[in-house]
Amino acid sequence: MTDTPLLCIENVTKSFGATYAVDDVSLDIRRGELFCLLGGSGCGKSTLLRMLAGFEAPSAGRIALDGQDLANVPPHQRDTNMMFQSYALFPHMSVEKNVSYGLRRAGLPRAEIATRVTEMLALVQMERFAARKPHQLSGGQRQRVALARALARRPKLLLLDEPLGALDRKLREETQLELKKIQETLGITFIVVTHDQDEAMTLGDRLGIMREGRIVQVGTPHEVYEFPQSRFVADFIGTVTLFDGTLTEDRPTDAVIDSPEAGGPIRIPHAVTGSVGQSVAVALRPEKIVIGRTPPEGVENRLIGTVETLVYQGAASIFLVRLDSGKSVRVSRSNRERGEAEAIAQGDRVHLGFSGQSAVVLAS
Repeated sequence: MTDTPLLCIENVTKSFGATYAVDDVSLDIRRGELFCLLGGSGCGKSTLLRMLAGFEAPSAGRIALDGQDLANVPPHQRDTNMMFQSYALFPHMSVEKNVSYGLRRAGLPRAEIATRVTEMLALVQMERFAARKPHQLSGGQRQRVALARALARRPKLLLLDEPLGALDRKLREETQLELKKIQETLGITFIVVTHDQDEAMTLGDRLGIMREGRIVQVGTPHEVYEFPQSRFVADFIGTVTLFDGTLTEDRPTDAVIDSPEAGGPIRIPHAVTGSVGQSVAVALRPEKIVIGRTPPEGVENRLIGTVETLVYQGAASIFLVRLDSGKSVRVSRSNRERGEAEAIAQGDRVHLGFSGQSAVVLAS
């Protein structure tokens, strides 16, 4: 991957009557990047993808691929390919013929077609199934064939619309890693549309979070998760507890937010560059909070409450703690040992603690 943009989206808008599906989006996608467009249903991510593919025309704005303006370029002449959630395989064709279909339509020599099909089937580990029809394959195998067909023409840009949505959870998690490995091997730029946060975090070199037709934040998975720029992004990505409060002190070395929901002041060991008296929210991830029967040491902020719900998930235990203020806080703790001498149980009074460095202060 390089920092050189392959795809430039400039002030692109798509309206259907008075409704704006995509609203003034500008975005550069780097050459060799796996970029994930992430958002809820109706946020505009699939409409944006269809404009990149040429199936929809922008109402305004410009899209350029490798320096070429795509305004008057029909879908079949764009150096892109699209893989649909339904896979859209031809049921009457074998795996081999499905993969070779686009190459035959493009008029490539027979020998080159055979070579590319062999390469693609090997890449997705489907060589043994070349003669089978789609109905003789599992969902995961059909997904691999669709991917091989989409890659066979060696597009500069591959567009994937919810590519793993039809797979069960375990197979989806396995396929995510395989898809990322294939993309890294080929070096082709991928844009993946998904509503699955875990999938986007696993796949994406960068993420673009969409809301109501706009991109509200772009960044690496680490940047988006650890440094959300808005309350929406903090709440949308992963799990978070949001403490509403008022900024009462803001100095270069520390800040204080008064939060009745937290039962008192929350101390942050750095400036938050806000205005004293401003309403803010403090975002805190479950894994950043420590839980125990005694007050934690070495943290600026301490809370106390009662365990309402306890869920064992194997690798971690999830605690839902009701503070005395009435606020519910979600806490995640890794299960490093097979058993605990003093395990916390539902109904127990517990102490929570967190470092102000782990919290993110956001405008309300």
